[in-house]
Amino acid sequence: MKKGALFIGSYSSIKVFIHWTFWIIIGWIFMMHFQMGHGWTEGIQGALFILVLFACVVLHEFGHALMAKKYGIPTRDITLYPIGGVASLNKMPDKPAQELAVALAGPAVNFVIAGVLYIFLYVNDQLLPISEIDHMTGGNFWFNIMAANVILAVFNLIPAFPMDGGRVLRALLAFTMDKLKATIIAARVGQFLAIAFVFLGFFTNFWLVFIGLFIYLGAGAEEVHESAKSALTGYTARDILIRQYTRLLPGETLERTVQLLQNTQEQGFVVAENNQVQGVLTRNELIKGLSVYGNTSPVSNVMRKDFVIVAPDMPLQEVYEKLLSNNFSLAPVLDDGQLIGIVNAKGINEVVMVKKALAQKDGIAKT
Repeated sequence: MKKGALFIGSYSSIKVFIHWTFWIIIGWIFMMHFQMGHGWTEGIQGALFILVLFACVVLHEFGHALMAKKYGIPTRDITLYPIGGVASLNKMPDKPAQELAVALAGPAVNFVIAGVLYIFLYVNDQLLPISEIDHMTGGNFWFNIMAANVILAVFNLIPAFPMDGGRVLRALLAFTMDKLKATIIAARVGQFLAIAFVFLGFFTNFWLVFIGLFIYLGAGAEEVHESAKSALTGYTARDILIRQYTRLLPGETLERTVQLLQNTQEQGFVVAENNQVQGVLTRNELIKGLSVYGNTSPVSNVMRKDFVIVAPDMPLQEVYEKLLSNNFSLAPVLDDGQLIGIVNAKGINEVVMVKKALAQKDGIAKT
């Protein structure tokens, strides 16, 4: 389960969650109706409109997720927030054409939904002028849903990275330049538009402020992520392999683990028996385990069994993606099924910092 989110179902092994903050928008809709002098009926109709619209948002995210799955990229889950949905793909495709397809798949779903509703309304002679769009009333329900899907698709295609349009922009740029440079340009455009959203939000719709902040922070994070990946080019797991590390037995107590953390610089431990990895224990699992089971509990009760396995010749970029997407700080390295060491996030970060420092030195030397 996902912390702070309600699980509502799954499709194609992709779980769907509603974050607790999503209900804020439902309460806001009710409040708006009462401020406008409406009753409970209008309030419920307004909330139903939002729920149907967000069902379309879920389908939008499944468009991304299923297209990514076509290219062998799994999606951990889809989560609904007040400002929209997020499909947590393990990574975006490296090939520009594939990223372009994944980015366009979401808006394409909204256009399809709008097209189906258009045909339905046309056949039933229920099409209305654009001026009749009114999201806050119960009338013209399906016409409003159709219009909302068009608006949703068009809005998402604004080139504000990391929105869909921003990813489309990066993919198009990546056809003619390396991905890092394309990411930097797309991120700068995204941050500029994010500032514009925040500014407009104060005078029009305050949700634009939240969307702008989300875009600004997301663009910066994506740039940092891509910069780190670029710095890891040419390295493998063997380059940061740690051969001297502490192994825990499944039966050792959490109290013993606490002592090891206090006396060493290690960020986590591999749990193994007879040279076979049983799980991974990080600080997060240790703290949770202490609060739930107490310090006499064996580590087997709290270790993570869904650990990432790394081969010694695995590209460090791939190791970085695996650790990040699965929220791990370390991973065991196996060679022909035998545990030969570990790699951790600290080692990856050190490679990134060294590469960046050398790049800065070369830049200064050239000037």
